[in-house]
Amino acid sequence: MNLHLQNKHILITGGSKGIGLACAAAFLQEGAHVTLVARNAETLAGARQLLIDGAPEGAKVQTVSADLTSATAAATALTEAEALGGPVDVLVNSAGAAKRTPAADLTPQSWQDAMQSKFFSYINICDPVIKKMAARREGVIINIIGNSGKVANPVHLPGGSANAALILATTGLANAYASQGVRVNAISPGSTLTERLGKAIALDAKNAQISPEVALARITDKLPLGRIAQPEEIAQAVLFLASSQASYVTGANLMMDGAMVPVI
Repeated sequence: MNLHLQNKHILITGGSKGIGLACAAAFLQEGAHVTLVARNAETLAGARQLLIDGAPEGAKVQTVSADLTSATAAATALTEAEALGGPVDVLVNSAGAAKRTPAADLTPQSWQDAMQSKFFSYINICDPVIKKMAARREGVIINIIGNSGKVANPVHLPGGSANAALILATTGLANAYASQGVRVNAISPGSTLTERLGKAIALDAKNAQISPEVALARITDKLPLGRIAQPEEIAQAVLFLASSQASYVTGANLMMDGAMVPVI
């Protein structure tokens, strides 16, 4: 199946590790070129080398270091990315994560921090990108969000609220920009084998006073599919939504949690 992604410029936030890194590797295999955005320049450099080592000959991987919780920094990062790779054809947002905190320990600042780290880190880059896509009358945006935006988790309430806001923003932007040739979709993974999951497991183990191994087993046992997702599996769904094969898919939120949350 030809996904028609050759020579497309893919901008991936949070692209230095986890799902974002897996997405970058998948796009490179399809002949696209990628620009990774993340805060840490050293981590970005390591991710770039890892991608080039595993990519087809001639693959192009650029990096931009930026803190996307700042709208000014996000706009500057976009300018730098366009200077490196040209107009952005596909934006994949996978940056930012809200801190998990038990409900009793939350403060008003906890909620503000969650919105900054997850919601605004997406919106700050999405806003200038989607307007440029609309001006060209083509483009795709895919937001990697999370299933906590559908069901409240007592130790992830601010983050879940930010995720819920992103789901609404995704659907609303899809509606607003569909007539201008821009598609906007979301993917909401559940437990996925990333560094971020490791930190969540450590917190769960601490709160329950159990070992991380037991905490991991408990998570796995709850999954109807009987296993935790791999980042590469999420990346394959991202490829489809970015491709010409999904030309009539917009405003969707694809749940990829192994049927953990049985809601519609």
